[in-house]
Amino acid sequence: MLIPWKVAGASRLTPARLVVIGVALLAVLLGAGGCSDHDLRAAEGKGKAPAPAAPVLTAEVRQQRVPLRIQAIGNVEPYFTVALKARVDGQIVAAPFKDGQDVSKGQTLFQLDPRPFEAMLQQAQANLLRDKAQLERARAQEARYKDLLSKNFVSEDAYAQFRTNVETAEATARADEAAVETAKLQLEYATIRSPIDGRTGKIMIQLGNLVKANDTGPLVVINQVSPIYLSFAVPEQYLGAVRAATAKHQLKVEASLVDSQGSSVTDGDLAFIDNTVDTATGTVKLRAVFPNKEKLLWPGQFATATLTMGETLDAIVVPSQAVQTGPRGSYVFVVKSDMTVEQRPIAVDRVDGPRTVIAKGLAAGEQVVTTGQLRLINGSKVNPKPDRAPEQQQPAPKA
Repeated sequence: MLIPWKVAGASRLTPARLVVIGVALLAVLLGAGGCSDHDLRAAEGKGKAPAPAAPVLTAEVRQQRVPLRIQAIGNVEPYFTVALKARVDGQIVAAPFKDGQDVSKGQTLFQLDPRPFEAMLQQAQANLLRDKAQLERARAQEARYKDLLSKNFVSEDAYAQFRTNVETAEATARADEAAVETAKLQLEYATIRSPIDGRTGKIMIQLGNLVKANDTGPLVVINQVSPIYLSFAVPEQYLGAVRAATAKHQLKVEASLVDSQGSSVTDGDLAFIDNTVDTATGTVKLRAVFPNKEKLLWPGQFATATLTMGETLDAIVVPSQAVQTGPRGSYVFVVKSDMTVEQRPIAVDRVDGPRTVIAKGLAAGEQVVTTGQLRLINGSKVNPKPDRAPEQQQPAPKA
């Protein structure tokens, strides 16, 4: 049996008031539950273990000699290039060489039909013999009439005529001698020889073809590849330093090739500094010469030129992978004695391959993180291990 109960003022509890009271009670209950969860999480946090130290690789900041070098992409050029052409008209009767063959200076490459030039030479020689005989006769007559003139048997006008005949015959003989030399030269031009030591390209005109003197297309192109040039351009701000270093000593250039073997040639010498800065690119053209005895460099090939101007003594050096870039510039993570890291800003002087020269911010003997920077912030605990790769980097040879 239900016993009815009464609440003071219950008769004034309208449905709207009941809704407001229910919302207020729900809010109180939710607030109490939230505080309870927060307290629980706080209690759990007090017993939580600290985060483990982050594993990183480190390297020591070193103080050593570092070459002062400039790198630029260059293009290999032949020392000499000759587009071989015929100097007389004729038919090619022999070509005693192959495409891409190494040839020496003076070696016969093409032989034109020599018979027309031999006939011209024989004709010029015959004319010379004839005119020399006439010269001898004219001289004999001039001598006889000179004797008669001394005895007043002939007039001076008569003698002058014979003297003129001698001079005319002498001029004719000299012209014949020149014609003989020309014919010999034409015959010599029929044999086309290599003017330089080099390597031939593809033969453009084959055996049996007729060629004309100084025709448009060459017979073959010869490139001298030993020695050979490497041309490259550097920014104009380096021009003063390059010129100053050149005045002191011969600058060395190294060429690194982009091939599967990573070949490099180190015996180059700077041979040329252009007399004009390219206003379009703001660079100045340089050229190095390499002996290229092993023919590693090839005309038209791209290579990285490294110009060594000197060296910096006692430079502060770190591995390049240790240097990071942020919104405020370059920085490194330095490992402190308590095995935490410090994010330290630095000033970079220059990058020298796998090494970076530091102008300000580090001292020799400090340890910097080379691998694992992504998981670090300032003050992070680390478990450092030495990075063996930087230790294997040897100092660059003295310039």
